[in-house]
Amino acid sequence: MKNIVKTIGLCLAAGLFMASCANQAPQQTVAAPTNAAAQTVAFINTDSLMLNYKLAQKLTERIMGKEEAARADFNQKMRVFQQDATEFQRKVQNNAFLSMERAQQEQARLQKKEQELQELNERLTNELMKEQADLSKQLQDTLQNFLKEYATSRYSLILSNNMGDNVLWSAPGVDITNEVVDILNSRYKE
Repeated sequence: MKNIVKTIGLCLAAGLFMASCANQAPQQTVAAPTNAAAQTVAFINTDSLMLNYKLAQKLTERIMGKEEAARADFNQKMRVFQQDATEFQRKVQNNAFLSMERAQQEQARLQKKEQELQELNERLTNELMKEQADLSKQLQDTLQNFLKEYATSRYSLILSNNMGDNVLWSAPGVDITNEVVDILNSRYKE
């Protein structure tokens, strides 16, 4: 136990000594590399990439079109259902059904239709989520394959930055988003 305490004490003393020596040494500043080839780390603003990369734009438009069409179809079916439900309520209030059995049949039909609408909404949502995941994977694969080729001789690490999320500051030239977007767009064939 004494040896452990002595070892910790010696480590602390050595650390304090080194820190005091470091404080007395003149401070050196590290100059940022001036050309992209000298950099080993870079980042890509993925939000800008998604907004400016033609393939990403096309895939985003496709998913938005499908989402819009699904929403319009669902909303139309929901309006018809709501009209039927309103009509049912009006008939119940006015005793317009010939029998209680007929009213119960109509109520059961409306409940079944409501259940079908909920299932349709769930199915459409799941289909859109799956398609969006597939498109995201396609974009991710495209970017990963491109970066393997592009970055091998230039960078040892490329980070992703979303809305200033991960990179709080960087030297000029570390953000390679525009360069990557330009190259990807030049390779993209519609």
